[in-house]
Amino acid sequence: MNQNNTVAAPSAEQVMRERHSVRQYKRDVVIPEATLNEILELAATAPSSWNLQQWRFLVIQNQAQKDLVRPIAYGQQQVSDASAVIVILGDLQAQITGREIFDGMLAAGHVSQEIRDNMVSQIEGAYSFEQVARDEANKNAGLGAMQLMLAAKSKGYDTVAMGGFDKAKLVEALNIPARYIPVMMIAIGEAAAPGRPTPRLPLSKLVINESF
Repeated sequence: MNQNNTVAAPSAEQVMRERHSVRQYKRDVVIPEATLNEILELAATAPSSWNLQQWRFLVIQNQAQKDLVRPIAYGQQQVSDASAVIVILGDLQAQITGREIFDGMLAAGHVSQEIRDNMVSQIEGAYSFEQVARDEANKNAGLGAMQLMLAAKSKGYDTVAMGGFDKAKLVEALNIPARYIPVMMIAIGEAAAPGRPTPRLPLSKLVINESF
């Protein structure tokens, strides 16, 4: 018996198997700031192209702000009821971050000047193409979003990812700079009703070995 009455953290497999999309939340549940920050920190350990960390997390907890966003999300009730709504943003100008990261690595002695210059040149060359910048913003923000949902589940909270919202109105309502694009919204909180079990395709329909 654990003398400290602590509960063992769930395994990664348990978190992945038990995570379901929840659309009904207990209203007025406040996630402790330290816990929410830990969830966001865990989400931010996700991998990203060139380590540019193209995600940004716009956190909405104020009830009036959630109620403002709800009609923009076509009236989805979970936007108002969940403890927090996280707007996942993708960075269209992540080459700026690239310079910061590799300048820092150079100053710390982790890379040579040659490696720093090569990486920055590669990043800025890729980001000179608008479509590449947009693809990278969406792709890498998605990695951060999935990790956020798993991190939340590991801390005992449920989530649902939402793509149904008016992006233009959201940008206007939340004063989102042109550098960032809304990729999805994630509601997070305590479930008022469990998520529906969802059937999964068998591996025979999902896995292609070697080649089609």
